[in-house]
Amino acid sequence: MQCSVFTMSQLVSSQSMSSWLDVKIDFDQSHLFFPHIIIGLLIMMAVLIMALEGRRFMSRLKLGDVSFSLFQPGADKMRFFGTLILIVVYFWSMDAVGQLFPNMGMGFLLTSIPFILMMSLLYVHKFNRRKLLSIVLNAVIAPLVVWYVLGQWFAITLP
Repeated sequence: MQCSVFTMSQLVSSQSMSSWLDVKIDFDQSHLFFPHIIIGLLIMMAVLIMALEGRRFMSRLKLGDVSFSLFQPGADKMRFFGTLILIVVYFWSMDAVGQLFPNMGMGFLLTSIPFILMMSLLYVHKFNRRKLLSIVLNAVIAPLVVWYVLGQWFAITLP
C-alpha cells in the first residue's frame, strides 16, 4: 500500500476550481427553484410552530378552552373559497397559456392581469368609479412592470 502526501494546489487544480464557478441552467427545471425554497421554508415554519405551540394548543383543546372548527361564526366564506378557486385557476391557466407562447413570459402576463383584476374585485367593498379605475390600472400596470423588469431587464424566464 502506497501512501502519498498531496499539497492543496495538487488537490485543487485550475480545471476543478473553474467548474465550481460554472453555472449550468436546466431550463426544463429552472422554474422550480423558488417554489422549492418556499415549500422548504413553509415546512420548517410549520414544524417550528407545532414544536412551540402544539402542546399548549392540544391541552387547551382537551380542556374545551378552544374549539377546532374550520370557520369562525360570521366568516366570509365567499371570499375564502373565491380566493382558493382563483388561485387554482390562475396557476392552471398560467401553465396552459405559457405552453401556447413558450419562453416569452406570456403565461405570466396574460393570466396575471385578469387574476389581479378578479382578486381586487372580490375584496373591494364599495364600488365607485375611482376604485374601479384604480383596480383596472393596477391590474394592467403591475403585471406589465413585473414582466418587463424580470423578463426583459434581468432575463428571468417566466411561465
